[in-house]
Amino acid sequence: MVRAGSAGSAGVTAGPTLAVVAREAGVSVPTASKVVNGREDVAPETRRRVTEALDRLGYIRRPRFDGGRAPRMVDLVVHSLETSGAGSVLHGAEEAAHDAGLELVVSAALTRGRPEASGRGWLDKLVLRGSSGVLFHLAELSDPQYAWLRQHRIPFVMIDPVLAPPPGVVSVGAANWQGGVTATEHLLALGHERVAVVAGHRHSPSADARIAGYRSALTAAGVRHRPEYVRHAGAGEGAAGRRMRELLELPEPPTAVFVGSDRMALGVHEALAERKLRVPDDMSVVGFGDLPEARWLTPALTTVRQPLSEMAATALRLLLRMMDGHRPESTRTELSTRLVARASTAPPRDVSRTPREV
Repeated sequence: MVRAGSAGSAGVTAGPTLAVVAREAGVSVPTASKVVNGREDVAPETRRRVTEALDRLGYIRRPRFDGGRAPRMVDLVVHSLETSGAGSVLHGAEEAAHDAGLELVVSAALTRGRPEASGRGWLDKLVLRGSSGVLFHLAELSDPQYAWLRQHRIPFVMIDPVLAPPPGVVSVGAANWQGGVTATEHLLALGHERVAVVAGHRHSPSADARIAGYRSALTAAGVRHRPEYVRHAGAGEGAAGRRMRELLELPEPPTAVFVGSDRMALGVHEALAERKLRVPDDMSVVGFGDLPEARWLTPALTTVRQPLSEMAATALRLLLRMMDGHRPESTRTELSTRLVARASTAPPRDVSRTPREV
């Protein structure tokens, strides 16, 4: 039985704690825990009382696995199944799951703003189908959802979280600060001094780190930082295009732009094309991700490679250790990034002329 509680506006299940079950059965919490975990050293009458209390109160018991064998099923929850980034994450998670002998269940649920995914139904299914852990990619979990996962003792790892997760939550990401440094240093080395950045969500850990790397590279090169050159565009192509148009309207527009994702770079390219500006002759563009879109663009996009497949594989291996009862030494794991130079960057054609004057 699953009983609905009042865990907040997200509508997640708020079942009883093990302490409540123990009190109902008239036993200690360790004894109740032994029953839940299938231990043999419990008297039959005690086991009966605890089992009845578990059923009566609607306590959701986690699946028990043989100590010598790995759990058989984990969930991968992605922001969207329609992006190439999700495909890279899925590829890495699938390979790691295959190596570990795990089954992988993939869905695009539990994202903020989708009530059918944020309520008790999807979360409860984690338990009902026997999932023993969850990987979240680009998910925005609410406080009640985090509480639900903790209450039900479901291990989980965040891959490239959009917002900073609560303390103690394990996450895997890229070396975003270094990526911002590398992208900006590349443009500076080509001779650009008017370098702008079109970043992702405000207060996103990855976007903040990339901006910090951008600023650090400017400072190290002795180039003045211009606050008007820093724009936020969320994650969409349309918003990135609008931010690029705003930059072009400045009295002194940039000659190069570092964009927070390859997908956003598509919107930047469209905005430049609308103004009859050419890449890289009139504007150099660097993306972030090295997704297939980077090679599809004309000219091909210079970008910072974000190792999404490796991030997903690392996250799954961390999750497997957590399912075995081990805690990682650090809650944050970062994988290195590197610049992939292609045809979208070049020295500024004439630094005395602005893009609007071409």
